[in-house]
Amino acid sequence: MKRFFKLALVSTALITFSCTDLDDPLEDTLTEEFSVDGVSTGGGGSDGPLLATFGRLRAGSATNNGFFASQGVPGDDMAVPQKGGDWFDGGVWIQLHRHTWDAAHPQIENAWNDAYGGIGECNIALDGGSLDANQTAQVRALRAYFYWRLLDLFGRVKIITSPGGDAPQSERTAVFDFVESELLATLGISAVTASMDLSGSDLNTEISNYRINQYAALGILAKLYLNAEVYTGTPRYQEADWAATYIIDNSPYQLCAEGCVEPNLAKRPDVESDPAELEGYAAIFAPTNQNNPEIIFAIEYASIGAGGMNFAQMTLHGPSQLTFGLDAAPWNGFVTLEEFYNSYEDGDLRKEANFLVGPQTDFSGNPLIDFAADDDDLQVVYTPAINELEPNALRQGGARLKKFSFEVLGRQDMNNDYPIVRLGDVHLIRGEARARAAGDWNLSLPDVNAIRARAGLTTALGTITADEFLAERGREMHMESSRRTDLIRFGKFQDSWWEKTNADSFKNLMPIPVEQINASDGTLTQNPGY
Repeated sequence: MKRFFKLALVSTALITFSCTDLDDPLEDTLTEEFSVDGVSTGGGGSDGPLLATFGRLRAGSATNNGFFASQGVPGDDMAVPQKGGDWFDGGVWIQLHRHTWDAAHPQIENAWNDAYGGIGECNIALDGGSLDANQTAQVRALRAYFYWRLLDLFGRVKIITSPGGDAPQSERTAVFDFVESELLATLGISAVTASMDLSGSDLNTEISNYRINQYAALGILAKLYLNAEVYTGTPRYQEADWAATYIIDNSPYQLCAEGCVEPNLAKRPDVESDPAELEGYAAIFAPTNQNNPEIIFAIEYASIGAGGMNFAQMTLHGPSQLTFGLDAAPWNGFVTLEEFYNSYEDGDLRKEANFLVGPQTDFSGNPLIDFAADDDDLQVVYTPAINELEPNALRQGGARLKKFSFEVLGRQDMNNDYPIVRLGDVHLIRGEARARAAGDWNLSLPDVNAIRARAGLTTALGTITADEFLAERGREMHMESSRRTDLIRFGKFQDSWWEKTNADSFKNLMPIPVEQINASDGTLTQNPGY
């Protein structure tokens, strides 16, 4: 289909940008109408009974709140520095980065509410009696995924399986068992094994990125088993290996490498240095990634009908509105930590794909000017270095998050789909599971080197350690809501990094939101340490 919208073209740079969420469009006298093909309306397919349930995934998954914030900002790869009065927001972003949050933190409560909102939609759909066997299996698997988020973040939660119902608070091991049993049931098996037969599954093998097939359910199971030792104290690495291997050996999905291309919708017509296409890793996260061969299960986002992804607004400085012709000034918030940015090798294609750094230019390729700059250089220059977390971080400090690439003439809601399960992650899950099961990290090398080769790093590694594997995984999975979970699994979440020294081990679990405890009539109790 096509969408039509008005673009207010801005012909002057004599504008200052300073607000956290300045979202009024800047208008000039010239307005043009454009049409863009291939934009989804948010339907994600014709199966109407599933629209509400899968639509709930958009809440908090690719925006500056909820699950994305709770998984990303506490890690060692990104931060939201305070710039005077901008992005202070009562200190919530500083608390997430420094691990000083408490049970009243709004973003943590948002993650809780978003998950239970999704579970509620799933329970309504399952209770309605209008779903066929395949749809029922999909909704059960989706509900299990929402419970996996709660299991990972909070541990001890209520397992509610009927609309408007309630339940006692379950221990973390019971939540793990529920997630596992629901996913196994949808796959039609009692256990994941090396020779499992999925012919009895109500899930199919059709490729539909916005829905759950057998491979998507196995991918969620693989994530569950990879973290089982953290969740329950009992390792399940062999099952993680088997689940990942089944996907790799039996599914039609392929790593998006050389020859896998998408149009670069951020190409400015008058700037020859802007590439016309995105290839390989960069193509996975493009605004037109809905049919990417690497994506197994994704959240649908679209500027019309499926809004919620606003990475461009979250990360770009206000003047960058003039670079891409955006319909609103960005908010200048999320940035990448300098040490993480510098961890990418020269020649790593993911470094160019993931980050925006250096001198910036406008829509025509001229120097981009910020007359409210913090220093004497008025041209906007994104520097990997960040002077401080608070209270007066420089407005141009920090590499910007570009993995989910932008569009010229873009709206605040982006069109890039957000992967939940993709083949690159599945390879890394298999490699890590094999290494941990055998106590030999070199067993991960075939999968690690496949990922590195796709990133343009032609020299294969001959040996690897646990720390090196974690670093490789971080470079691949940046911005995909896995860093907090990965650091905990590797025993690194209490380490110190830029502007973060807190080492409280109880912070491996998020607190049960205090408002939920107060409203529970004593049926919810707090996690230890809070």
